[in-house]
Amino acid sequence: MPDPKAQADPIDARLVRRLAAILNDTGLTEIEVERGDLRIKVARNGPLAAMPTVYATPTAPSAGPAATAARSSGAEHEGDVVNSPMVGTVYLQPEPGAQPFVRVGDTVAEGQTLLIIEAMKTMNPIPAPRAGRILELLVADGQPVEFGEPLAVIG
Repeated sequence: MPDPKAQADPIDARLVRRLAAILNDTGLTEIEVERGDLRIKVARNGPLAAMPTVYATPTAPSAGPAATAARSSGAEHEGDVVNSPMVGTVYLQPEPGAQPFVRVGDTVAEGQTLLIIEAMKTMNPIPAPRAGRILELLVADGQPVEFGEPLAVIG
């Protein structure tokens, strides 16, 4: 006979464990998921900096792991800001000890790889959305990033 308490408990312990594993794999400090009326948030203890929470609602089908360029207001960055299309860990070179894909001041072609983001054990190249010069790299090697977080500025 099934345990009535188990049926009444909406918390899926396996889901919580999987979310905790994602935190460990990605270096994130917290993750939250919703399924119907159930919302689960898993957070890691440790020093936390105040960071804005970004909620993304897809408005169009994704063409894959490509960077999106958004025109900056001009106050923060002069040029086009390349934002992260996913949550993951940034790597500035193809492998440890190799030369970085790009450096500040480099001229890049449209489609040229700027960096890679590791997400779910997959390396995703982030291409330049247009030709130009790298004005700023806004992330460090090995840094965790969130969806929509600025990565680089192309002028």
